[in-house]
Amino acid sequence: MTASLLHELKTLVTSFHPVATIDSSEEERVEDLLRATAAELGLPFFTWTVTRGLQRIDGHGSVFGTTNPLTLLRHLSTLTVEGIFHLKDLQGHLTDPATIRAFKEAAQAFSRNRSIVVLSGEGVALPGELARLAVPLRLNLPDRDELKHMLHRVVHTLRAKQPFEVTLGPDGLEQILQALSGLTLNQARQALAWAILSDSKLSAEDVPRLVRRKGEAIQDGGLLEFYPADENGFELGGFDRLKAWLDRVRVGFGAEARTLGLAPPRGVLIVGVQGCGKSLAAKVIARQWQQPLLKLDAGRLYDKFVGESEKNLRQALDVAEAVAPAVLWIDEIEKGFATGGEADGGVSRRMLATFLTWMQERTARVFVAATANDIAALPPELLRKGRFDEIFFVDLPDAREREAIFRIHLNLRRQAGAPIDARVLAAATEGFSGAEIEQAVIASLYRSLHDQEPLTTGVLLDEVRQAVPLSVTRREDVERLRATSRGRFVPVA
Repeated sequence: MTASLLHELKTLVTSFHPVATIDSSEEERVEDLLRATAAELGLPFFTWTVTRGLQRIDGHGSVFGTTNPLTLLRHLSTLTVEGIFHLKDLQGHLTDPATIRAFKEAAQAFSRNRSIVVLSGEGVALPGELARLAVPLRLNLPDRDELKHMLHRVVHTLRAKQPFEVTLGPDGLEQILQALSGLTLNQARQALAWAILSDSKLSAEDVPRLVRRKGEAIQDGGLLEFYPADENGFELGGFDRLKAWLDRVRVGFGAEARTLGLAPPRGVLIVGVQGCGKSLAAKVIARQWQQPLLKLDAGRLYDKFVGESEKNLRQALDVAEAVAPAVLWIDEIEKGFATGGEADGGVSRRMLATFLTWMQERTARVFVAATANDIAALPPELLRKGRFDEIFFVDLPDAREREAIFRIHLNLRRQAGAPIDARVLAAATEGFSGAEIEQAVIASLYRSLHDQEPLTTGVLLDEVRQAVPLSVTRREDVERLRATSRGRFVPVA
């Protein structure tokens, strides 16, 4: 149970706040929270649904006639007993004037005692005039203690039905809990039960399977993609300054840095020419630090309904904090927080404000690796010192870097022993980006397979000569970007 939310709810009750809303799809956890609040305050706890009406927990049956929302609210206005009332899905019935008036009258009656109405649901929203009566609360994803309590309950329950072996130890337990972090309590419970029942044991060997299951659940949410730390095999040619910087600031996560009053590294912004490895750099940060990678496509956040875009952002950030320690990769950040004036109704400005507040106040170990193609579209608030620990610029690779990129892509495609002169290829690809070099290697391999001949330097050179790089087709744009970034941002190499 989230102790801070329990304290906040108790404060609302004792200060005569009549209505609260809890934005959460986890109805079971909300009910547990309200039960705990009622128990600590010595108040009875009631629940209501449109199918069962009003019921007192530990009481007998339902109050007759209260399945109708209007009748329910009229009944609440006449109660003399104080209590906590969990009204499930009531917000969908607050549409006609009579029901709205009855809700106001119930709230007015509750404002004179310690009774409170709590409405819950994912994206719970009240009509404008009623929203002003309610205090909005948010139930975050379960923390380590709640997951640990759930694990013990699942083990106890399943053992009563069939025997199975548990071989965890302290380290194994922590690995299991970390693998379940970022899931709802119900998702975590189901994943844990699946891991136990599939082979009749619970051990550290279940961790990779649980991590994969978590990745599937996160991606099903539609906002984030999940890359486990042990499946991150990405390599990066060049970027020596960025790699050295990452190695240096990593000490900021340690105990010695905390004793000096140093905050952990917050994040890095990587801007530069398209196709030159910005996205790959974000992946390599997670690999170098052996942390899971969460990818947030900022364009996915936007929704046509009012308030949904901001809610999507908060939900994505909540998952990132629950999974921590982790690297949050925000791809093309300018798409989410571009300077668009009021053309979008101010949504982008509110999204930016939410993100900057989170960047400033978060305590979880989430390192933000943001990438951007269009510097001009970035709000100045993102670029000022203190938002990111550093801003790096990715230029077109030089000859040494191009040679390393060729070797990486040839090795990835099992061509390490082929008679290929990477230096000659590097000299022939002046102005090529890393993505264009990769495509030249792929096209050459297609040709070799078609001709049933081994890959050679000559075949690669033929493909290179036929390609026209972005630095030629968009010369003015590339030169403008390089000129703007020179002297303002730290080069990665």
